[in-house]
Amino acid sequence: MIKVGIVGGTGYTGVELLRILWNHPEAELQVVTSRSEAGMPIADMFPSLRGKVDLKFSEPKKAGLEDCDLVFFATPHGVAMDNAPALVDAGVKVIDLAADFRLQNLLQWRKWYQMEHAAPELLAEAVYGLPEMNRDRIARARIVGNPGCYATAVQLGFLPLIEADVVDRSRLIADAKSGVSGAGRKAELGIAFSETADNFRAYGVPGHRHHPEMVHGLGGAAGRPVELLFVPHLIPSIRGIHATLYAHLNRDMDLQTLYEKRFADEPFIDVMPAGSHPDTRSVRGSNTCRIAIHRPGGGDKVVVLAVLDNLVKGASGQAVQSMNLMFGLDEGSGLDHIALMP
Repeated sequence: MIKVGIVGGTGYTGVELLRILWNHPEAELQVVTSRSEAGMPIADMFPSLRGKVDLKFSEPKKAGLEDCDLVFFATPHGVAMDNAPALVDAGVKVIDLAADFRLQNLLQWRKWYQMEHAAPELLAEAVYGLPEMNRDRIARARIVGNPGCYATAVQLGFLPLIEADVVDRSRLIADAKSGVSGAGRKAELGIAFSETADNFRAYGVPGHRHHPEMVHGLGGAAGRPVELLFVPHLIPSIRGIHATLYAHLNRDMDLQTLYEKRFADEPFIDVMPAGSHPDTRSVRGSNTCRIAIHRPGGGDKVVVLAVLDNLVKGASGQAVQSMNLMFGLDEGSGLDHIALMP
């Protein structure tokens, strides 16, 4: 059994990890930390876990994380980079669900997160945890930076086009929408019910933290730089990412076949039949990304629709997918959840 610890178990990605790992045949939860809730039974905070998770939250410094095989950091940015080096030195594998190990460029990190990186040496060896792009490297990694939710949907949606070099890499557009849970479980006016219900708005138009992840990953797939315009929106929904992606074709190709072949062996990518319109409800609670490809009027424009659950394939489920690879397990272990309907 893999002895697992979770640092920061009181947020949405933390409780989603608990839900997934409880059902994992090879994972054994050892410790879940919280400075503010140390000593509280986890099931008191999350009644959905009553009778399933009997642990109490632990103080991080007294938790014995170094005795785990793997530790997930479900914490705000800046926490994992302070604590991961000692764990990795102790032989513990680390997966960070925040951004501390997503961007290997220190100047980019400083620009987007307004702080100095505390572990640049470890950052240099960290692997970006998108299995559909980095499966072999994840399997050999000691530390993985889990992708952002928007970045996952946008990169998976564009990836076959970029790899096949059939679109203009300088004119990519991503118009993406997220449910409110993407902002976390904090108390904040902008994500209060009365502010988000019956409302719809764009944000981060001058720049968003997930943008450098996208251009780095897609640029790596292309073998050269790409230019991407990315505009995120907040929708009055709890879960879900819907990314509508636009590109200009530079040569003719059967795009449906291209996507079906590229993702044929990917357990969590569902390429839908031609003409489909995937919705966020169809992936809620699952680790699936559903994709549909359109070519309006048969012209030189392509529209890709990609949907996923921002807390599962966009966060905790994808992190468990990487854990499975790191320990040589079946990639789908613990992740065979069917989406919730309705």
